[in-house]
Amino acid sequence: MHSFQYYVPTEIVFGAGSVQKTAELVTKHGAARVLLVYGGGSAKRSGLVDAISGQLKQAGIFCQTLGGVQPNPRLAFAREGVRQALAVRAELILAVGGGSVIDTCKAIAHGAANPKTDIWEFWKKRAELKKSLPVGVVLTIPAAGSETSDSAVLTDEVAGEKRGLNTDFNRPVFAVMDPALAATLPPRQAACGVTDILMHTMERYFNPVTDNDLTDELAEALLRVVVRHGRAVVANPGDLAAMSEIMWAGSLSHNGLTGLGGNKDFATHQLGHALSEKFDTTHGESLSAMWGSWARFVLPENPARFARFAKNVWGLNGTDERALAEAGIRAAEDYFASLGMPLSLGTLACGVQDEAGLDDLAQRCSYRQTRQIGTFRKLGYEEILSIYRAANH
Repeated sequence: MHSFQYYVPTEIVFGAGSVQKTAELVTKHGAARVLLVYGGGSAKRSGLVDAISGQLKQAGIFCQTLGGVQPNPRLAFAREGVRQALAVRAELILAVGGGSVIDTCKAIAHGAANPKTDIWEFWKKRAELKKSLPVGVVLTIPAAGSETSDSAVLTDEVAGEKRGLNTDFNRPVFAVMDPALAATLPPRQAACGVTDILMHTMERYFNPVTDNDLTDELAEALLRVVVRHGRAVVANPGDLAAMSEIMWAGSLSHNGLTGLGGNKDFATHQLGHALSEKFDTTHGESLSAMWGSWARFVLPENPARFARFAKNVWGLNGTDERALAEAGIRAAEDYFASLGMPLSLGTLACGVQDEAGLDDLAQRCSYRQTRQIGTFRKLGYEEILSIYRAANH
């Protein structure tokens, strides 16, 4: 087992009825004034926002609500959230939703704690984040794992840039995880969530370090559980037994546990981010569309790793290592397809790209040829372009 440093301070309250403890948790973490942020309207229409804000007010906690977060969370909305948080003197930012809402709340918390610095400066790495407000989460969409992670993404819709920020200041102080809150997800949203959960662990599993035995076993177990229950929640999000497994797996997939001692790759995420910033592609769809092409491109780097993936996750066997590895890639793609997820650029809304379009994606992903991505294999502009070309069908 290789050296690592692990820090996950988020208090988790999991299970049926746990949403009833929201006000108690807000008080426990020292806040009396809350900005509650939610997404496109389902949380409001279902009565969840009103129930939570009522619960807070009954506990003597001031609560201002702000709705309208969109997928691929927008910088302009987060800036408006900062303004509102400052206006009401919020002491905690409460996310009611999934990854986009949670990431937006992280941005609002950073901006409210640092009112003299525009939040985009932190995402562009031009300013160092040294303090933030606490963020609490009521999770309604198991997918991004942002409820326990140190990461947050934000999109500058004017400049057309999507960027990520990793810092321990992104760790929420608490996360309420009630599987019943995800029981009415549309099938497509559930499928994107299952895909994102799988990818968060696969992005850690495929890395240059291959002798962290316990970490690898944990990753493989989580992947098997998600594969086992993923189809069930897509077919019926009201299957609370399956949803509870998926919801917990979502947090474990992105809190660092399944990659301890290794060097996470996340190349597929970076390939997908370029699609999202250019076409506003749904995050989960961008991942399934790119993973197979990435996997086949990097396979020669370590066929044994992909062969182990085929055996221990998909239950495949064979004596030809390369053939087994390729079968494991196909099994993952077949699973994504069974959820109705896209497997290429041509099956995304953006469609097949011309050569200029592919070049633009590679330029975006490589930050105009100023960076490499990945650790399993380092990928520069030319390699990135080759992967986009392979996915362009």
